[in-house]
Amino acid sequence: MNSELNQDYVVGLDAGGTRTRAVLAAARDGRTVGEGSAGPGNALTVPVPQLTDHLAEAVGRAVPERLRGRVVAVAGGFAGASRAAPSEPGRLRAHSALTAALERLGMPAVTVEICSDIEAAFASAPGHPADGLALVAGTGAVAARITGRLCTATAGGDGWLLGDDGSGFWIGRAAVRAALRMADGRGGPTALAASAGRALGLPDDVVPYEGQDWSRERRQAYRMHLLPAVMARPPVELARLTPLVAEAAGDKDPVAEAILTEAAGHLVDTVRALDPLPGERIVATGGLLGPDSPLTALLTPRLDLLGLTLDRVADGCAGAAALARLAHDDTHRKGPAA
Repeated sequence: MNSELNQDYVVGLDAGGTRTRAVLAAARDGRTVGEGSAGPGNALTVPVPQLTDHLAEAVGRAVPERLRGRVVAVAGGFAGASRAAPSEPGRLRAHSALTAALERLGMPAVTVEICSDIEAAFASAPGHPADGLALVAGTGAVAARITGRLCTATAGGDGWLLGDDGSGFWIGRAAVRAALRMADGRGGPTALAASAGRALGLPDDVVPYEGQDWSRERRQAYRMHLLPAVMARPPVELARLTPLVAEAAGDKDPVAEAILTEAAGHLVDTVRALDPLPGERIVATGGLLGPDSPLTALLTPRLDLLGLTLDRVADGCAGAAALARLAHDDTHRKGPAA
């Protein structure tokens, strides 16, 4: 207990579109000693009061009350934030919410650093690299060039309406599009029609079970129910259909296989837009790029042709904690302001 209270600590945050994660780490060696999570943390889409609540909840769970006075630096990697300019809106909103959350918890951190979730994810790679490429593929998809730990160029990441090609949303939308094409006769049969229909809550009498036929009448009824079911949900919820596409592809459904192949092609195009150099570091994160993901298996040989090997990280928490340690060390080197 005494040694614990005599150490300094930092907090690293990974605040994304789905959830906010926080880790408490020893300032001396980066060893993780606490974790917490809460709701969404996108700095542009989550209202500041709600964002403050989520940050306070995540940090509060990660940092025991007895150690809060020992936290010397906090860094947060936020979706929707950037270090491109001090007046960047997402950065200002994130800083305001994080400062308020820390005050609520009684944590007068010496240093508060805001960066993008991409920068934090890149810094999570072994050795906490400063330069290279990052690829994020989850609900959305974006690639970035990192120079001196700052994001200096991006490709993709334009949101569900205009971009995010190859993302979870893109895959889910492609599944529904394939189901609609099957239903009106423009496309061939696919297991995605039944699995997507059930996932979206369509009535049993319009979604045939295995062995039953898709009669024209049933296909028309299916189509009439599917459209309202999709339109009643926020568009990004289509990303939840991605596991169904992976499952169907695993069962050799040709339509699902083609969707994943095209998604992998889009992600490679996104990386290629940043003019990668053979052998350059490329750090990947996001739900679509796990070690057992079929998309990872499709992506790897395509990146091999560019001379690139994926270095996968779970999220940006470790990187954010590393950036907090660096910011604290830099403050100590410079000393107090004159």
